[in-house]
Amino acid sequence: MLAGPLVFPASAFAEMIGHVYDGYPLEACGLLVGQANTVHRFVACTNVAASARVYTIDPREHLRAERAADDAGLEVIGVVHSHTHSEPYPSPTDVAQAPDPGWHYVIVSLKREAPETRSYRIVDGSISEEPVAVA
Repeated sequence: MLAGPLVFPASAFAEMIGHVYDGYPLEACGLLVGQANTVHRFVACTNVAASARVYTIDPREHLRAERAADDAGLEVIGVVHSHTHSEPYPSPTDVAQAPDPGWHYVIVSLKREAPETRSYRIVDGSISEEPVAVA
């Protein structure tokens, strides 16, 4: 497991928060592109589930993000989604759908007045929180 916080540049963090608000009242989603624990950019994606309770990233958008990351010498290092009315903690559905044990799973909750952002590692159904930093 990689140690240390998941670090966002301020611009990518702001884009992520903006995308989550733009998607409300549905869950919004996107991908994190970077290296290890460092986010280089946020890629806004379409929630093809069009739901307030679950998200599914458009597979074509995911493929485009993977290819663009690869072309830049980077990789998709995680996924972001919003919880519109619940805590920023992985639901059983989130855990069941966690595809990559190396990814960062970021949840932005809009339950309260200000958005709350948390990041987790999910490995074999085990959830561990990691700090988030904005540089």
